[in-house]
Amino acid sequence: MPSLLNLPSGASFEAVALADGQRPPAVKTGLRVGLLAGEASGDNLGAGLMHRLKELHPDIEFIGVGGERMQAAGLNVLLELNELSVNGFRDPIVKLPTLIRHYRNLVQAFSTADLDAFLGIDFNVFNFLVEGALKKRGVKTAHYVSPSVYAWRRGRTRRVAKVADMILCLFPFEPAFYADTNVEAVFVGHPLADSIELDSGSDNARRAARQALGIAESDVVLALLPGSRSSEVQLMLPEFLGAAAHFSDHCRSVAEACQVVIPCVRPELRSMIEAALPGYPGLACLTYDGVATEALKACDVALVKSGTSTLETMLLHRPMVVSYRLGNLSYQLARRLLKSPFVALPNILAGRELVPELLQHAATAEALAQALIKERVASGAPDYFAPFIALHEQLRGQADLTAAKAMLRLMGVGDR
Repeated sequence: MPSLLNLPSGASFEAVALADGQRPPAVKTGLRVGLLAGEASGDNLGAGLMHRLKELHPDIEFIGVGGERMQAAGLNVLLELNELSVNGFRDPIVKLPTLIRHYRNLVQAFSTADLDAFLGIDFNVFNFLVEGALKKRGVKTAHYVSPSVYAWRRGRTRRVAKVADMILCLFPFEPAFYADTNVEAVFVGHPLADSIELDSGSDNARRAARQALGIAESDVVLALLPGSRSSEVQLMLPEFLGAAAHFSDHCRSVAEACQVVIPCVRPELRSMIEAALPGYPGLACLTYDGVATEALKACDVALVKSGTSTLETMLLHRPMVVSYRLGNLSYQLARRLLKSPFVALPNILAGRELVPELLQHAATAEALAQALIKERVASGAPDYFAPFIALHEQLRGQADLTAAKAMLRLMGVGDR
């Protein structure tokens, strides 16, 4: 597999392929697109886009950085995705020399690869640097997933415009933020909204998920989503488990059995959570390794850390309470920088409070539990999920196909 880890200074893309015993794609027969995803979420986005691009224009090849899904879709790998992975605040500092070397080698390889376009997929800081360098060399550049300019530092739109010719936006309100720049901002929709069916909130979906998890159909199920990073879980978990204990006590007081479900996207998170559970001996809690989807489908109500999980919860049509906690210093800084009145994506999309948000000092175990109890009751109203469904339909824009057509337009090629 091609690798840039030992790329000599000044070497070309073809030289990289030769160094690994691969046949160099020196003669380009069709389109060639450079791609760079630095995280698993970007790998998912990139793979969907690649499949659609090949359907629309079969004579196309892809080179760059991606994970298993992008490689399965036909990516010629220049660097493994995990070589760019960083976590927390210390990791980027420790890995900085390596990241700088990867940046220089990638720019060199992409610059000599005769690209028709380059697409950076999320992974903003690193991709903006690569996009800027390539744009200066005359390569058409695009960026997939707008930074959260609606919430933080809206002046970042000008930075995006300096490095990208096109930005592919997941949310319908985002292109307006780029109206005074020269970047073409395209709303493509959200792939998650495409992948989740409009009837996913049905009783059948709930029943099937409970069966898969081994949960009784009669139980009241509370899904806890405290985050995917260790630092987040450390901050969120005590109040989340405390809230679950209060919620469980309430259920018991009205003769209901409560089952708490916590998905663990990484095994180390499961270890952290299970180490904390003995402190809550009366809590019936199920943990499993995997994504949140099954827990959300199975639940009656969810307590969710602010982030993309709030969007998935909405798309699965489940009532939720949203929370977030930071260290005190970080919170004071974030409060000054935050430009949006909301942090939960359903509320941002709706422009009003659809779901309760309890942040920082307001996010006590007792307050979270009371909000969960109230929201579970409220969700029994006939029209409770109507705004969720309306937003779901708005976000179903055939994102992969729309993004692929936009990329072909950027390259001056009509789809077939």
